[in-house]
Amino acid sequence: MTQYWLVVGTPEHWAVAFGNNNVWGLQTSKRGWWERIAEGDGLIFYVTRPVGGAIGLGRVVTKFKQDRPLWPREVQAKKVFWPFRFEFDVDFCFRPDEWRSRKLEIDALRAVVQAGFQPIKDRARNAALQAFAPFIEAPTHDALSARGVHAALQAKLVETGRIQKFLAEAEYVVDGTKLDVVWRRVEKSVPTYVFEVQVGGDIYHALAKLKHAYDLWNSRIFLVAAAAEKARVDSLLSGTFHEIRQRLKFIDLERFEELYSRKKAYRQMEDDLGIA
Repeated sequence: MTQYWLVVGTPEHWAVAFGNNNVWGLQTSKRGWWERIAEGDGLIFYVTRPVGGAIGLGRVVTKFKQDRPLWPREVQAKKVFWPFRFEFDVDFCFRPDEWRSRKLEIDALRAVVQAGFQPIKDRARNAALQAFAPFIEAPTHDALSARGVHAALQAKLVETGRIQKFLAEAEYVVDGTKLDVVWRRVEKSVPTYVFEVQVGGDIYHALAKLKHAYDLWNSRIFLVAAAAEKARVDSLLSGTFHEIRQRLKFIDLERFEELYSRKKAYRQMEDDLGIA
């Protein structure tokens, strides 16, 4: 069953988190919890007084360490107090102007909220999910369709890697997060090629994963996305992700489909001739 974490912060802290592509940070004393966080873990957003209640739900996307001041206290002191960070997706959240009037006061959370960020037990998790259930919509047809396209592209990337004699696999786990596709040369080697597929999601998160792969292994990193996303990618590579600007290769979806078709046809010809 999915692990859920209680994420506790002031209204000001949450405003910065939501305003910076959904980033949360933990102090050094919480490093043990941060190391246990995994991609896909659930999150319960809790705002302290004057709000005093739960305002939303989300999921962990990826985690990273950062030495860049982000929150006002850090910026003012020119020092990082919350270096152990993670990015998250929002499943549901009340608007900031609704927090005080619509926040949920969940009894099962009151006894533990003072301790701040922490994993929560089944009873508290179930109570929170039940409380938010009336506000959460079922996935739309478009959302389900995007997931299908994403999975199909992952499968094609894996097949392309295997045609090129790599050990290729999808959903490669590293440090509690999942990379869409990696190609490795041998079983015990680190990924030589790392791909993130972007179909209707958040490019910021995809680039964060690719940067992490580059920092860890000096991998060759690729973002596969629609051509229309190129401008957004270039903007992020000029700012937040400038360290990988010269390393990242952007592959638009049409070019990749062409590559895949040609690779597959060439491999079929080799098979037909018996020289594969």
